[in-house]
Amino acid sequence: MIKLDGMLMIGSAGANVGKTTLACALIKKFGKTTDITGIKVTTIKTKDGQCPRGGQGCGGCSSLDGDFHITEETDSDSEKDTARLLAAGAKRVFWLRVIKKRLEVGLTTLLDMIGPDTVSICESNSLRQVAEPGLFLMVESRSLKTWKSSARNVKEYADRIIVAGTSGFDFDLDRIKLTDRKWTLQEKATAIIMAGGGSRRMGIDKSMLLIKDKPIIKHICDQLSGTFSQILISTDDVEKYAFLGLDCIPDKIPGQGPLMGIASALEASANELNFVVACDIPHIDLRLVRKMLAEAQAADMVIPTSGNKKYEPLFAVYCKSSLEAINEALSSGARKIIDAFAECRVKYIKLKTKQLTNLNTMEEYEEFRQKYDAQV
Repeated sequence: MIKLDGMLMIGSAGANVGKTTLACALIKKFGKTTDITGIKVTTIKTKDGQCPRGGQGCGGCSSLDGDFHITEETDSDSEKDTARLLAAGAKRVFWLRVIKKRLEVGLTTLLDMIGPDTVSICESNSLRQVAEPGLFLMVESRSLKTWKSSARNVKEYADRIIVAGTSGFDFDLDRIKLTDRKWTLQEKATAIIMAGGGSRRMGIDKSMLLIKDKPIIKHICDQLSGTFSQILISTDDVEKYAFLGLDCIPDKIPGQGPLMGIASALEASANELNFVVACDIPHIDLRLVRKMLAEAQAADMVIPTSGNKKYEPLFAVYCKSSLEAINEALSSGARKIIDAFAECRVKYIKLKTKQLTNLNTMEEYEEFRQKYDAQV
């Protein structure tokens, strides 16, 4: 899988649902301040001369010579999708026609031409099977009854499914952010980082352990920035974390554990949806987090589980609707987070193997640090 944080990929549930219209709107929005490369990918199953849409087609598929072909669009006056992208303000636009089995090779060749760090907006479904973009949006129409197969194959990877109608899209484009050449989707939600201090197993404050000369808690903040409209630090040591430039929320009553920290931060939060994360989880899977936030629409809490029903309450979503049950648990003398579960609507989701990494020992910290150093 080729990781491309600078690519915003747009797929579609069917033909003529507004994929190119959305791409053009985003190019117009961001192209004023950043050079955007437009990309259209046509994936061909086999070289048998058949148009994937049926019928005679435009000849683009049947005329393919080799496994793939890359064409740069130079005419912005026609009605072709690539011309529309260029007219919208893209710096350059490319059309990649490629045999499905050679998608990765075709993409790699294109990246060699434009550079892997190029900021791009790409129209494709199938490319999502070989590339992980910074953001993957899919467009569907209210009138569409059945999704085409290429869309069904990648639907689970969509960061957001946008519905196109006669009056436009059911989505605020201002929620899409481009920061440091990386695409993100800002959620109307708060991230709460639990910075509780020392660790019994490590004997030191894990939040301040360094990775690439930055404390772990700063790495976590950097990953969450742009995705959340608010970030809070749950801590009783406000001065220690002042360097982050974020609101620090002390416990209402100190010394009562993480449940009190969550309750105090939920009261201070500006949003109904809240993602709570411990300061010893250095890598945040934002796609997983977005799916958890979506699941919270019908729950008070979304709690991941891993192996033998082990709960992960410090990588979880808490709605403000859970606050009453949490406060009641605290009033009864409870200190464990799971003590509040019984009075809440809890959605449990099963984590995949190694989807979540906690640094509980110095050995685990050193292993992660070395892997991170090797990747950067």
